[in-house]
Amino acid sequence: MQPLQIVPIATVVGGHTEVLDDYQGGVESIIRLREDFPLETLQGIKEFSHLTVTWHFSRSGPEAVQLHARSPRGDARWPATGTYVHRNHRRPNQLAISYPRLLGVDGRDLQVTDLDAVDGTPVFDIAPWFTDMGPRGPVQEPAWPGEMLKDYWRDADSR
Repeated sequence: MQPLQIVPIATVVGGHTEVLDDYQGGVESIIRLREDFPLETLQGIKEFSHLTVTWHFSRSGPEAVQLHARSPRGDARWPATGTYVHRNHRRPNQLAISYPRLLGVDGRDLQVTDLDAVDGTPVFDIAPWFTDMGPRGPVQEPAWPGEMLKDYWRDADSR
């Protein structure tokens, strides 16, 4: 199998300047589409309230990947879980998916809030959030993600 080669289509501008585990909410940033893509690639996107954004943990590197079970955030209160149960930079391809709220469109700039990527982050894909493409049926998860993420979307100013 040949490796997939993808290049960024956009870059995060502004917003978070440091990598944080919590306090991701209320920060506005811009997803700036590359200039070699025509503006019509964004035609109709302003009709949507939220986006699905695939981005790269670019401030990390291959040395951060951990292919073993571990407690989330190294906190023994939560059970050791495998690499594919975590949603962080320790995954092999170091990709993330976020669902920011779209505030506006100005040319190639998508103004968003609640994007948990830092300034300068490469973006590999942008799509509108379709409610009908979300999970089907009841959603089930253990208690620890809610405990761990209780402050994740808390307003950044409340730190």
